[in-house]
Amino acid sequence: MSNMIQAARRQVDELTRAAYERAAAAGVLPGGAEVKATIEIPKDASHGDYASSFAMAGAKALRMAPRAIAQAIADHLDLTGSYFQEVEIAGPGFLNFTLGPAWFGQVLSSVETEGAAYGAGTEGGGKRVMVEFVSANPTGPMHMGNARGGVLGDTLANVLARDGWDTWKEFYVNDAGNQIHKFAESIHARYMQLILGEDSFPFPEKGYQGEDIRELARAFYERHGDAYRDAPESEWLEAMGQFGLSVNIPRMEEDLKKYRITYDQWFYESSLHDSGFVAETVELLTEKGWTYEQDGALWLRTGQLLRQKYLAEGKTPEQVDKLELKDDVLRRANGFYTYFAADIAYHRNKLEVRGFDLAINIWGADHHGHVARLQAALDGLGLDGSHRLVIVLMQLVNLLQDGKPVRMSKRSGKAIALHDLLDEISVDAARYFFNSRASTSPLDFDLDLAVREDSENPVYYVQYAHARICSLIANLAADGARVPAAAAVDAALLSAPEELALMKALAQFPEEIHLAARDYDPSRINRYLVSLAGDFHRFYNACRIKGEEPALLSARLKLADTVRSVLANGLGLLGVSAPEKM
Repeated sequence: MSNMIQAARRQVDELTRAAYERAAAAGVLPGGAEVKATIEIPKDASHGDYASSFAMAGAKALRMAPRAIAQAIADHLDLTGSYFQEVEIAGPGFLNFTLGPAWFGQVLSSVETEGAAYGAGTEGGGKRVMVEFVSANPTGPMHMGNARGGVLGDTLANVLARDGWDTWKEFYVNDAGNQIHKFAESIHARYMQLILGEDSFPFPEKGYQGEDIRELARAFYERHGDAYRDAPESEWLEAMGQFGLSVNIPRMEEDLKKYRITYDQWFYESSLHDSGFVAETVELLTEKGWTYEQDGALWLRTGQLLRQKYLAEGKTPEQVDKLELKDDVLRRANGFYTYFAADIAYHRNKLEVRGFDLAINIWGADHHGHVARLQAALDGLGLDGSHRLVIVLMQLVNLLQDGKPVRMSKRSGKAIALHDLLDEISVDAARYFFNSRASTSPLDFDLDLAVREDSENPVYYVQYAHARICSLIANLAADGARVPAAAAVDAALLSAPEELALMKALAQFPEEIHLAARDYDPSRINRYLVSLAGDFHRFYNACRIKGEEPALLSARLKLADTVRSVLANGLGLLGVSAPEKM
């Protein structure tokens, strides 16, 4: 697939080296030198579009002044048939290349040819990556943190797929362990209060509060009456836990589908326990010498594993000693496995059993202490967790309305739920805003801004640019002007600064996708789209289309349509619609 930024960079290198060889053959420069030059894009457009440091980098090997080398290179450059129309020598000897119509025409052609696939890269090489995200406890409604993690994970997976990875989206359902026990106890308490009266049955001190628990208890009572009033604990724990999950998990799926998120798999923690895979994983760690027994419990030598990991990463023994590393319980004295043991087993399943080359998890920042411990445990299993498990930590969301924090949900009395949020704003706005900052930054989500229909609202600004172009194309079509094929456009006519800036912005899209995938930061796509929309609006205001002579009208119409295509492409990566009318 086309990446015209990199294609131009490669061509600068090729042209410069060919010129050096010609200059050496002519005896103007010494031959046989190996010169490693950098090729940069100058921030100031007056310095050209690409700058090569060949002359400075080669000064020592060639034993000549950089300016003299640069002059010799310039004198022997042949730009015929290249992307460039001129080269200038600047400063201490930079070779500044200026792009010509051939490159700009190729940008239009690449977008036309590749369509929705424009921007695709091959960096992933077809390697398999799992992105696991949201994975909220199914004990209550999904909240704002889940909303941010949902769009971050979904968009990151989309970006990775576009950059050449074979992606898989997964939700890990925590349907086992202590939180499900507490969940069932909470439902049971509300159930018993329905039968006996609220003051006649105590609610667990650490039980789950909220109207959703009362609703589950009422639904259970409507189905079973008081049949479980005197049931033994083992019986009602199982029945109420499973009933609660049978209601909540479909609700989560429904909320996420409304949020335009679907998964390749919902993976159940209980399956790891039921199959014996957790026990088997702990036994493997024991066989490798990484466990010991103390006070009836089985412990993982986490401290030793972490020490080994940190030393391999370059920390000094003194630095590691200061960390006060601790071990973790894998199996309690009562015989139950801990959540950490199940987590190790789950990630062994990802990397060893299902063979993913890379596993990426989207976690809240409060889980930061768990990252290195899990990676080290996988190292202990020989699975190279330090490199094959990537954790993207996500900072908190602050929901604002009228400039003040919004803390309460109408339904649960706790943090605002995803379904409540989507009752207030569009899915487009939610997905765009939650992905608008890098995961490492806290996010202020302004509800008032999200529903505004003006240029201050970034999603509206981008969608309006798309709709504006669609209207332009429709209006010109009514006058008989159709969008031409790229091959029929004379790119040399697109010479205004706003036109050149817009075509350079279009060429940047594949780079942005690659960098977003490399840095696990899909918010780059949001920033790119806002910038591209701004470049289009400036072009539209500066460069008349309707009423121009046919060749120029045709070229500008093609440029506008190319922008429309890339805006739709980028919005698609974000899971945001590209409306034709607004």
